[in-house]
Amino acid sequence: MVDDDFVHPYIPNSVPDVKREMLREIGARDAEELYAEMIPNRLLLERSLDLPEPLLSELDLRRHVEGILVKNRTCADHVSFLGAGCWQHYVPAVCLEIMGRSEFLTAYAGGPYSDLGRFQAIFEFQSMIGELVGMEVSGLPTYDWAGAAGNAVRMAQRLTGRNRVLVPRIISPGRRSVIENYAQPREMPGHIEIEEVGYDPETGALDLGDLEAKIDEETAGVYVESPSYLGVVETGLREIGEVAHDHGAEFIVGVDPITLGVLAPPAEYGADIACGDIQPLGIPMFAGGGLGGFIASRDEERYVGEYPLRLISVTENERGEYGFGQCTFDRTSYIGRDKAKDWIGTSTALWAIAAGVYMALMGPRGMREVGEAILRKSHYAARLVSELDGVSVPFRGFFKEFLVNIDATGREVATINEALLGRGIFGGKDVSSEFPELGQSSLYCVTEMHTKEELDRLAMTLREVLK
Repeated sequence: MVDDDFVHPYIPNSVPDVKREMLREIGARDAEELYAEMIPNRLLLERSLDLPEPLLSELDLRRHVEGILVKNRTCADHVSFLGAGCWQHYVPAVCLEIMGRSEFLTAYAGGPYSDLGRFQAIFEFQSMIGELVGMEVSGLPTYDWAGAAGNAVRMAQRLTGRNRVLVPRIISPGRRSVIENYAQPREMPGHIEIEEVGYDPETGALDLGDLEAKIDEETAGVYVESPSYLGVVETGLREIGEVAHDHGAEFIVGVDPITLGVLAPPAEYGADIACGDIQPLGIPMFAGGGLGGFIASRDEERYVGEYPLRLISVTENERGEYGFGQCTFDRTSYIGRDKAKDWIGTSTALWAIAAGVYMALMGPRGMREVGEAILRKSHYAARLVSELDGVSVPFRGFFKEFLVNIDATGREVATINEALLGRGIFGGKDVSSEFPELGQSSLYCVTEMHTKEELDRLAMTLREVLK
């Protein structure tokens, strides 16, 4: 327990005389008095926190933190087959080098006259995302794919004046939760009703018949993903879009941009709004970070006017020089505040710069080559695994991620993953509780990072632990 006269070496205002002088200046007896009118008693802890003694030595603190960190098991010392929203892709060194330049790393916001380098870099990112998805307009990325999907759903509501959106049954529970959060509570104005559309148990693709049965004239949008959360590539996207448009609904498609060197862009099959995560584009996984959700659409005023995101545009000044600035900034919550159509906070602009560098380095040919490599390696791994006794890969039309079922072995995914971990392998994500109808199943992810030896090792190790 720290006494009232304790002075922390790193906190200047911990000096007792300084604290007393500050309280006297504002007319308060103690710090607790400052919160008395703001925090209800029911939320207050009626005792001191049970905290260890402070570490006053920088060396002791460093040893303590390093002791915690060494407990982590990373993808540097384990082979990882985890994905499900944050994937292990190769990050070229130049992405980190350029992202770490001071004009990018330390520039938080900036204006059109003080931040031209950063604005231009973001403009280039927006342009390349637009080229990938086949659309003209994209903005600064928001927090992650889930946030982008939530914003896209709200855009569809405002565009149509309707309050119902259809989403697939096969969707990340975390992403579904965020979309529902963006839809607002049922008792609030502007609430959006979210309803699931089933899937074909044979292929994992969206059930078109169920979609046709549930869509109506009150549907604001149909949201689908390709590949889906379970890695399935939707083959009926054009038909899904036609069903949406026949009922006056917006067609929203979530995509993994690393697929777009080998799969058709959303614009080709009629998507009105595209969204996804830029993390596969040259951004390390970090500890739950490195995510950034993009939104893209056609260059039509009705769509641009509904973007909650910041948009960087280019124009010419009177001398014919290029200049970069905020496009229709008045539509955002930065200007409209509580009167704005939607709100947006801190963007993931630094990740946008890294992704822009990656896309510029790769070009169309590089994106195609990395997509082809992922397809070859993931399908090779799935074939090896499916040859094991009692193991099956239910859905075959996939990219990067595939479902593995072990019901016939009589074993549980959690037990198998624990055994794999003991052998230096992060097994696939256990989705048995998320989709109980799929039995004991896990989601395996294979990217360009995996070698043939690692994939062979996975199959061999699975054979051992399943005995």
